[in-house]
Amino acid sequence: MDRRQRKTRDAIFDAFSELLLHSSYSQITVQEIIDGANVGRTTFYAHFPTKDDLLREMCAEMFAHVFSKAPKAEPTHDFSMAKGDPKAIVTHLFYHLREHGRMLVVLLTCEQGELFQRYFNEYFNEMVTRHILGGSMRKSAVLPEDFLMDHIAGSFVGVVRWWLKNDMEQSPEALANYFMAAIQPVV
Repeated sequence: MDRRQRKTRDAIFDAFSELLLHSSYSQITVQEIIDGANVGRTTFYAHFPTKDDLLREMCAEMFAHVFSKAPKAEPTHDFSMAKGDPKAIVTHLFYHLREHGRMLVVLLTCEQGELFQRYFNEYFNEMVTRHILGGSMRKSAVLPEDFLMDHIAGSFVGVVRWWLKNDMEQSPEALANYFMAAIQPVV
C-alpha cells in the first residue's frame, strides 16, 4: 500500500472512530464516514466494501499490531524486547485498550459487539495457543480445546469489562497480573 492509500485509510479509520464515540454503530452511515474523512464515496468503497468490512479492518490492524511477533517501541510503551512473553503481550494489549478506552466501550457494548469480539478472538486465540499454552494445547487436559480457548478469551473480556466499569483505574501491568493469575489454574 502506498503512502497516499495509507493516508486515506487512516482518515477513514479516524472518522469512523470519532463517529463511534458519539453514535451507535447502526446509526452511522457511510456518508457520515466519508464526510468526516473528506473522501469520495468511490474512494471509500475502493477500500471497504461495507461498514462491517471497515470495522473488521480497523480491528485487524489494531490486533495485528498488538499481537505482532516483532513489536516496536512506541511513545507510551515499549514491548519490543518482550517477544513471546505472554504477560508482556497481554500488558501491551491493555496499553492499547486504555488508549482507545472510550471507543472500546462502544465496540464492546454496541449491537456489533459480537462482531468485534469474534475478530478479537481470532487473534487472541492464536496468541493464547502460541504463548500461553506453549504452542500446542495440552494433550492430557480434561477440558476440550475449544472450551479452554473460550474460557480464556471470556476471562480476558471479563477483565476488560471490569476495568471499564472501574473507570480504567488500574494500570495495564496490574491488569495483566490479574488476568494471568485468573487463568493460571486452567493452563
